[in-house]
Amino acid sequence: MALKTILSWSSGKDSAWALHTLKQDPDYDVVGLLTTVNAAADRVAMHGVRREILEAQARAVGLALTVVELPWPCSNEAYEALMRGFVEDAVAAGIEAVAFGDLFLEDVRGYRERQLAGTGLTPIFPIWGLPTDKLAREMIAAGIVAHVSVVDTRLISSDFSGRRFDLTLLEELPANADPCGEKGEFHTCVSAGPMFARPLNISIGERVQREDFVYSDFIIG
Repeated sequence: MALKTILSWSSGKDSAWALHTLKQDPDYDVVGLLTTVNAAADRVAMHGVRREILEAQARAVGLALTVVELPWPCSNEAYEALMRGFVEDAVAAGIEAVAFGDLFLEDVRGYRERQLAGTGLTPIFPIWGLPTDKLAREMIAAGIVAHVSVVDTRLISSDFSGRRFDLTLLEELPANADPCGEKGEFHTCVSAGPMFARPLNISIGERVQREDFVYSDFIIG
């Protein structure tokens, strides 16, 4: 029997590819998406993507969206309390697993596994360990359309913010940058791909720097 699964959805390419992977695996039945949103900004935490784009993504992949609103600033204690509430509600609703689009950061995976231990939810990592250079190119070849929503200027140039995630971008990344941005170099907003019933029409708005991070705004319409 397929595990009733909810996918941690960041609005970016890795969670979209995790969904694509899970849809091809009969062991899992993905029934919804989970996203944390900065309540003060009404945007996806870390990625800075507007809620209306997040909601449009959920409609395009045909899955219910659960949003956990985080206060700003948000302590780790507050974050974990809110996530415990989500876990309790998910278990009560019959959810059996939570899937993540993590690729190779052992500390991140270990944290997720510790937080879910004994809760009744099994952590799933469908794209874990895939070579990121090969994976990035496979995503692009399969039709993933994504743009860089935020860059950490301590790791790569601010000029990458707002750019399309494509082969040219991969070639221009510094040699020490991960092709999928897994070390925090950049995050993305996905607007099309094999997991979408239809592409989203998004345009790029203003670019804003907050401390070491440069965000590009995306507008749907």
